[in-house]
Amino acid sequence: MSPPALAVLDGQVLPADEAAIPVTDEGLLRGDGVFEVLRLYGGRPFALDDHLRRMARSAANLRLELDLGAVRSDMEALLAQAGPVDGALRFLVTRRGRRIGLVEPLRELPGPLALACVEYVPPRVLDDIKSLSYAGNMLATRLAVEAGADDALLVSPHGRVLEGPTSTLFVSLDGETLVTPPLSDRVLDSITRRRLLTLLDHAREEVVTRDELRRAREAFFASTTREVHPIRAIDGEPLPAAPGPLSQDAAAVFAAHVRDELGA
Repeated sequence: MSPPALAVLDGQVLPADEAAIPVTDEGLLRGDGVFEVLRLYGGRPFALDDHLRRMARSAANLRLELDLGAVRSDMEALLAQAGPVDGALRFLVTRRGRRIGLVEPLRELPGPLALACVEYVPPRVLDDIKSLSYAGNMLATRLAVEAGADDALLVSPHGRVLEGPTSTLFVSLDGETLVTPPLSDRVLDSITRRRLLTLLDHAREEVVTRDELRRAREAFFASTTREVHPIRAIDGEPLPAAPGPLSQDAAAVFAAHVRDELGA
């Protein structure tokens, strides 16, 4: 069942196309605000408390006043009317304090991904903030598509691999272990990333360079909406397996973890 086009605005649930904020809101004018996207399984949000904690941390770091209790109440009111949908819940809070939630259908994903590396410098002032300022990430994806790829892989000017525009990278360089760039490289503290590092004994944080990707055996993107999404090529170089055994195992383990946590 496709999620209905519903929204919640400052506690009021209404059709999404009727939700409106003033054009003077700095969340619109400057991307000044925070957001989270939660995966819905049969209408139930996965890792809700983790997402709320990260939103509170983002808001504090952005010096944005946030009523976390009101955010939770808004989410509950929206989900009660949306029903048992499989989709995503996007929630944002703007500098003017507007609380906006949307139930969205899941975007149809392609098969295993071809990636193109795009040079990127994370803005240090936004460390540990999941802000509305995502224009650079979206441009990176467009640049990668223009180069014939499905998505971008962000790399620093010094050749350190970072992450996807909206996803965490896991890669196996030896066919036996998985590594993901460390948070010290200023990548997003992804909730899916954190869960996988806990669930998979053979996964760890480690610096990965662009040169090292040439010997990658398999890789995948991980995120709230993608879960585990295999990668087939990077900069035109095919990976030996897509999905490889480690990617398939990660997907199965994460799916079972979701079922266990939601009691489904």
